[in-house]
Amino acid sequence: MFKRKARKEVKEEEKAKLDEIGVITHYFPHVKAAVIKLSKGDLKASDNVYIKGHTTDFKQSVKSLQLNRAPVQEGKAGQEIGLKVKSRVRIGDIVYKI
Repeated sequence: MFKRKARKEVKEEEKAKLDEIGVITHYFPHVKAAVIKLSKGDLKASDNVYIKGHTTDFKQSVKSLQLNRAPVQEGKAGQEIGLKVKSRVRIGDIVYKI
């Protein structure tokens, strides 16, 4: 009657909707902040991100960004920007824009 998609197919479809924008290069646990090296695209203070790694897997909204310890509204490809995160991240975790 109804044909359901396999879980693997659903995950691949969800992954195709995500845009990889960068990678975590540093984490500051005492302030729960991460440094992201933006490889492509841009990131704005109103965007939502998905951070995925070996043991990391969460979504969050971007509330504020910093570039050289100064608040900015947007980060562009090639920049390393600071982002407050709600959970621990690890170096090498991939950052996707939702």
